[in-house]
Amino acid sequence: MDVGAMYGACVRQTADFIRNAGFTDVVVGLSGGIDSSLVATMACDALGARCVHGVLMPGPYSSKGSVRDAQLLADRLGISTMTVPITGPYDAFAQVLTQATGQPFGGLAAENTQARCRMVVLMALANARGWMMLNTGNKSEAAMGYSTLYGDTAGAFAPIGGVYKTQVFEMCAWRNRQAQAAGEMPPIPQSVIEKPPSAELAPDQSDEASLGIDYATLDRILMALVEQGRSVDEVAAAGFPRAQVADIADRYAAYAFKRAVEPPFPDTAFYD
Repeated sequence: MDVGAMYGACVRQTADFIRNAGFTDVVVGLSGGIDSSLVATMACDALGARCVHGVLMPGPYSSKGSVRDAQLLADRLGISTMTVPITGPYDAFAQVLTQATGQPFGGLAAENTQARCRMVVLMALANARGWMMLNTGNKSEAAMGYSTLYGDTAGAFAPIGGVYKTQVFEMCAWRNRQAQAAGEMPPIPQSVIEKPPSAELAPDQSDEASLGIDYATLDRILMALVEQGRSVDEVAAAGFPRAQVADIADRYAAYAFKRAVEPPFPDTAFYD
């Protein structure tokens, strides 16, 4: 994979999409995670820092480290930020929905409601300020349905929607090296790159634990199934447990309905 070429393609196509739609500024939700950090960095490279607006939306399970990482990223990029906590709106929804469902509000419904609260904040700001909302989802999680409809799937354009999670890490490392070579501060904090990915929608949540597989293995299987068009048996013959490959293939097929409502994203196939 030519990481630099893929990164450049994402930046150029993001800039073209935004400008062709008649927008000058974008809004990005900053979680302190690696996906939103890469998207914000790409947006700055595409439009310039003054046209990128970051929003920190800490919730009931957001860690202090993630909030700190999000602000550190914004400071290094030189973008404006605001903090809009979602705990109040989430608590209000929890109270109403507890009454509506007749049972304690928790589990998947509670996790998804947090994501949708954040979407409401970002879309309200986009509408009020005339900004375009950028999506921060990646291809690995979209493939597995590891996203919230009308939450994580919201946004007009997804700069890394065609990028697998392992490629996200490679792009972040590449972009930081470019900054260092130019004598500049690397934009993406090392703490963002090193910490285990988590949506922080529940106590001690880990994305890989929620998916039931590590990203490196998941991406190798997905690339074989999706990009190379290989069968379950062919992928299993390459050294993966057949049951694991079949499970991923089944999940990929089952979550086609979610991918159908994902925003458009750059074409990176040529560079993969």
